[in-house]
Amino acid sequence: MDRAADFDSILVVATRQIGDVLLTTPLVRAARRRWPGARIDVLGFAGTLGMLAGNPDISHTIELPARLGWKGGLAAARRLWRRYDLALVTDGGDRAHALGWIAGRRRSGIVPPGESSSSWKQRLLHHCVMAAGDRGTVHTVAEKHALLAPWLPPASPVPAVTVPEPEDLPADLAAALKSGAVVVHAPSMWAYKQWPIAHYAETVRSLLDQGHQVVLTGSGSPRDQACIAPLLALGQPPALLDTSGRLGFRQLVTLLHRAALYVGPDTSVSHLAAAAGIPVVAVFGPSNPMRWAPWPAQAGQPVTWRRAAGRQTVGNVTVLQSELPCVPCGRAGCEDHRDSRADCLPHIHPERVLAEARRLLQPA
Repeated sequence: MDRAADFDSILVVATRQIGDVLLTTPLVRAARRRWPGARIDVLGFAGTLGMLAGNPDISHTIELPARLGWKGGLAAARRLWRRYDLALVTDGGDRAHALGWIAGRRRSGIVPPGESSSSWKQRLLHHCVMAAGDRGTVHTVAEKHALLAPWLPPASPVPAVTVPEPEDLPADLAAALKSGAVVVHAPSMWAYKQWPIAHYAETVRSLLDQGHQVVLTGSGSPRDQACIAPLLALGQPPALLDTSGRLGFRQLVTLLHRAALYVGPDTSVSHLAAAAGIPVVAVFGPSNPMRWAPWPAQAGQPVTWRRAAGRQTVGNVTVLQSELPCVPCGRAGCEDHRDSRADCLPHIHPERVLAEARRLLQPA
């Protein structure tokens, strides 16, 4: 493959969840550095591209409905047909690869190994990156960056994650927010990633008792609100602020820039906090940190996570895990489905999180 190839138009296909979209930004930054004059667009599903707001490396974003149907699929095909010199397919799914083939005259993509669809996907690609899988050793950020391997010098450093452009907070929250606040994100989208709410409550209570302002984040969804509701009785404003359902991603960046510490689970907001540069304490259960730990803000240097370490820190990110021998299993909890329990998470006691908070909040 021609390492010196010049591409005038590039499409990044990012058809997964919000956090996965955010983790494509190092790939986008690397492409922008390699081809500074190119048009670089990102295609994703409606409601998932907010993490890209104001990203200076992106020319345009293209939103498609999550359920295209035949008519929608044909309309998308007509809209995208061979519009791009290069398509970078960051998702191993069938639809992502079909869209990449439709849109790009040349294609580089991630392919899941061992699946019945893997062979036809490889045949569509000019460069193939075999996915490491949730039990693998290659971080998803580095895996996406490898899509550019044919056109970059060997061992090119992986850029940092790019956060959305900051936006002002609502006036009442901006006025109430104190220097040194601790942001706590309690909700997880899936049950098998959910640290017990009772553990969050003990953590929040202790932080408040120590005189720290605590700011709760989350969406306005019923699940998020159910997770946050028990924490609201632990304090009153301004000591305890509830921002759930009020902030977009750009406002979250502003909040994180003004805070002193973030505590949260394996979720998109934890990735955002890490990229914003705030000290992060991330509570991990079944997920493999080698694949999914928040990417630290100090990228450009080697980022190496261990599979299981109890406690490990890379840059501004500390990951805490249970020391049960099955951790991390790389599955969707003990029963391997989204609503499964994860016995490892209750074993991470609040005292461990609070110890990290004390260490990170003490004056330099």
